[in-house]
Amino acid sequence: MNARSRWLLISVGLGVLLNPLNSSMISVAIARLQNVYRLDFTEVSWIIFSFYIASAVAQPIMGKASDLFGRRKIFLAGLVVAFVASLAAPLAPGFGWLIVFRIVQSIGTSMMVSVGMAIVRVHITEKQASALSVMSIFLSGAAAIGPFIGGVVIHWWDWHGIFFVNIPFAAASFLLAWRAIPKDEPPVAALRNMSFRQWITMIDAPGILLFAAGLVALLAGLLSAKSSGHISFGHVLTGGIGLIALVAFVRHELKASSPFIPVRTFAKYPEMARVNVEFILVNVLYYSLFFGLPSYLQIVRHVSEFHTGILMLSLGLCSLIASPIAGRWIDRSGPGPALFLSAILMALGSVWIVTMNQSSPVISVCVALGAFGIGNGLNSVGMQAALFKSAPKEIIGVASGVFMTSRYLGTILSSLLLGIVMGDTFSAGGFRLLGVILSAIALVLVFMNWRQRESKPLQ
Repeated sequence: MNARSRWLLISVGLGVLLNPLNSSMISVAIARLQNVYRLDFTEVSWIIFSFYIASAVAQPIMGKASDLFGRRKIFLAGLVVAFVASLAAPLAPGFGWLIVFRIVQSIGTSMMVSVGMAIVRVHITEKQASALSVMSIFLSGAAAIGPFIGGVVIHWWDWHGIFFVNIPFAAASFLLAWRAIPKDEPPVAALRNMSFRQWITMIDAPGILLFAAGLVALLAGLLSAKSSGHISFGHVLTGGIGLIALVAFVRHELKASSPFIPVRTFAKYPEMARVNVEFILVNVLYYSLFFGLPSYLQIVRHVSEFHTGILMLSLGLCSLIASPIAGRWIDRSGPGPALFLSAILMALGSVWIVTMNQSSPVISVCVALGAFGIGNGLNSVGMQAALFKSAPKEIIGVASGVFMTSRYLGTILSSLLLGIVMGDTFSAGGFRLLGVILSAIALVLVFMNWRQRESKPLQ
């Protein structure tokens, strides 16, 4: 790999890491934001929901937009958007404005994630597998150390600091990318001459609007009912509108020429559908712990943000250590055994949560963190391998896009689960109930993998 390729890889990596870094740092700030803005956990959880809903919608849009306007332009524009949002968020006059800036930040970081891998694939032609593995380290490494960085920053500079952390990364990435990423080729005639109406059809704007509106309305109805402690007509109406919008979304996707989520593909390739359902469950498990445990430690066990970040570091480190080992294992044996072991580890970690009480040593949470971390490391490689095996080569691009959406749906559902279980505030009993629910989900995952190995092992 020549020097220009290395600089290109570094410039893209510094930009791409901003999305997982910001999605993970916030986990340590939830309790602090809840206290500052006098909110219950259900309300403050929108700081998580907003980021992932915006990411789920923005990434496929920006991927398509890069084909029209150029990958370099979209990447640099994303850095500018993320930079401005990170400066503005700490100055937000209220929690509502903080959500707005968080959404803008999500859109900016999604612009980089959606085209960063494509830039590497197009412009680094030698040792491409090594280049892509380096990009994976940027992504998984940022997610792994995010809670630790967040804990240290909040300890010294309060919650505002987690937004300022982005500034040097965004600035360095922009300066390097400006020089390292080659200028975009002129768009082909078909794209250059495309009308605004044709572009709207290409990105499936109606489908995107139905998906986002339905998801937000459904979540708002469920969470507001939980927060108020009773179900009113307004809650039912809001949730009902969300369900209607999501049903309309599915009907639209079945007819759309360029669907946002190709629903027909799932019917045609049921094995790919199974992989995505399993990936949703995996992310519900992982992110319920990822976002729930820091608040439990700070609110119930009175652990500082700094020490919470250190404890959470064991989750990311176990994932990072397990991933390369999983890669070699899966090369030899296929993804099936690794996925089966991952499900068992997450089930054991969930059961461990149920056994914990307020007299349990705080360090004992590392047992659950280790089990989930190793399980996530096995899953991060195994699920991708299972996807490649289940999806035909001619639709692998579409399959990867749906796979990413499944991850965000799992994350959103984990936040919804936390909001419903915890309600106003975290408690030891609520956290134990969360462990019971996660144990049930993990056992479903174990059963799915066992049935898959018995009927048709993944090799």
